[in-house]
Amino acid sequence: MSRRLLVTTALPYTNGPIHVGHLLEHVQSDIWVRYQRLRGNECIYVCADDTHGTGTMLKAEEEGVDPEVMIEGMRREHVRDFRGFHIDYDNYHSTHSEENRELSELIYQRLVDAGLIFTRDVEQLYDTERNMFLADRFVKGKCPRCGAEDQYGDNCDACGATYNAIELKEPRSLLSGAEPAVRSSPHYFFDLPQYSDFLRRWTRSGAVQPEVANKLAEWLDVGLRAWDISRDAPYFGFLVPGTTDKYFYVWMDAPIGYMASFKNLVDAGGGVRFDDFWSPDAAGDTEVHHFIGKDIVNFHALFWPAVLDGSGFRTPTRLHTHGFLTVNGAKMSKSKGTLINAETCLEYIDPECLRYYYATKLNGTIDDFDLNFDDFAQRVNSDLVGKVVNIASRCAGFINKQFAGRLSAELHDVPLWERFIEARDELAEHFENSATSRGVRLITELADLANQYIARHEPWKLARVPERHDEMQAICSQGINLFRVLAIYLQPILPGMAERSRDFLNAGPFTWDGIDKPLLGHEIGRFQPLFKRMEKKDLEALVEASKIEADADAGEAASTEDDTISIDDFAKVELKVASVVAAEHVEGADKLLRLTVDLGGERHQVFAGIKAAYPNPEDLVGRLVVVVANLAPRKMRFGTSEGMVLAAGPGGADIFLISPDSGAEPGMNVR
Repeated sequence: MSRRLLVTTALPYTNGPIHVGHLLEHVQSDIWVRYQRLRGNECIYVCADDTHGTGTMLKAEEEGVDPEVMIEGMRREHVRDFRGFHIDYDNYHSTHSEENRELSELIYQRLVDAGLIFTRDVEQLYDTERNMFLADRFVKGKCPRCGAEDQYGDNCDACGATYNAIELKEPRSLLSGAEPAVRSSPHYFFDLPQYSDFLRRWTRSGAVQPEVANKLAEWLDVGLRAWDISRDAPYFGFLVPGTTDKYFYVWMDAPIGYMASFKNLVDAGGGVRFDDFWSPDAAGDTEVHHFIGKDIVNFHALFWPAVLDGSGFRTPTRLHTHGFLTVNGAKMSKSKGTLINAETCLEYIDPECLRYYYATKLNGTIDDFDLNFDDFAQRVNSDLVGKVVNIASRCAGFINKQFAGRLSAELHDVPLWERFIEARDELAEHFENSATSRGVRLITELADLANQYIARHEPWKLARVPERHDEMQAICSQGINLFRVLAIYLQPILPGMAERSRDFLNAGPFTWDGIDKPLLGHEIGRFQPLFKRMEKKDLEALVEASKIEADADAGEAASTEDDTISIDDFAKVELKVASVVAAEHVEGADKLLRLTVDLGGERHQVFAGIKAAYPNPEDLVGRLVVVVANLAPRKMRFGTSEGMVLAAGPGGADIFLISPDSGAEPGMNVR
């Protein structure tokens, strides 16, 4: 009997682009969804951007646009990036939607009616210059426990203490730099302690992983506090009904965004009813699964189920919680080029490489794991290219050349075939538990067996013996069928490679139930490369590009803080006329040209991102340009850039080198 599942992923905040840390969770959930669909289960997959809060309001103010305009632009970018990594949502919505407003107000009113909402005055830090209360992230000071400086208003990175922002010593507003005052304001609270017993039962019901349940038990044993669900104006979000200056706290309406995105899909003709998944009695027939990081488990495993139950909705079937991602053994860093945006990643590597590497690491627990670039390339090249794809490439040539693409009518080694099929149940368990690392390990073990089988029978030797060609056909046909099983097993992880494999095999859709039906007497197509090796230089270029982006962001931030420079600053810039004496493409770079420029007897190498505008670099030789001659050299993967060529224009093909006046000579200063 097929299952009916609704799957969500934690909502990315609208404050910036998707990066490799975000992708971990979305790849994990997408693999799980694709596995369920491969099994024939009905699986609806939704997400949305998390848009509300003071941060959104301030960022829009800084950019001089309406918040609605800013968040919609970012939502479209997020959708683009997810699609680039084959993350295929049925609906990707926004928490700033009418569906979310209606559901938030409905849930709030039901909580009020159930006696679960009360008000009390709250003391907070108030920025008297900006005329607003300060969220924890907008205030810093000394830790009240250990005295460490420069700590945020909720917890200390140095000693791990948690506290109220008003306890900070020597607090300062990050918005104005002023010392904030302490002011009181009435807030709305959800009476979470009433749900202590309910949550003890729910967290031990199998809805969360055992290690998560143990952590939640610590909080439950200490005692739950009432949850502040409101924030003071000014704030970007939904007004609390009946008020004019109180807004729902972002963590109140953000999880409701799961329901709102699903409702948006339903209302657009999604073929299901809202109550099929969210009514209190739906839990017997349908399932709701949330994929989240361990940093937000308290919101999803304490507040969220209590709010749902208190407002008359069903609780989630299961939370799939994962750990944190590090890159090359450390926290992601802009300066090191390891805080890598999805868009940049797509320029340098096949997105399925990252999907596969994440799959090799995810084990269904909350353990942290590392994206190590050396291991990354080695695993992709060894497992996918050297083992899995190698099976098809070794066998297909013989079948295509000697037998016009026709596979044999019988399996050559039935016990080996059955061993591949018997792995299906174990793999199903690993996929179901999001333990894809164990699943990948099993798949690569099977690939090793297939390669050993081919090596043992040496079909390339049989090709030289005409009377043994039937045996060769049977061996290579067995190899092709073993490859097909592996391609089906890998389809949730590598949907692109699976599609290319289906085309090559002429096999139609891959299905879990069809794994044990070999292709016999079947005609396959011509083999085409299914996967490319990862090159170390591509990863190095990716890191370098991320560093350049970080530098550009830092420069933009600096100019935002102070858009003016002094005449003394400008006087430091040395502009000179230069002659281009050599120009060439840069291997491995999509945008760069390597220029050698002569500044009057002194030659510099300069890398310029003008390839789109000047596709024939030899046309630049002999041209006079203006160069920033005293720019500090910058090491790049392709070499050292020793200056900057000035250009203007909107970018891409529409960028133009700045030429000096006629009569200028190399080495002349530009005034």
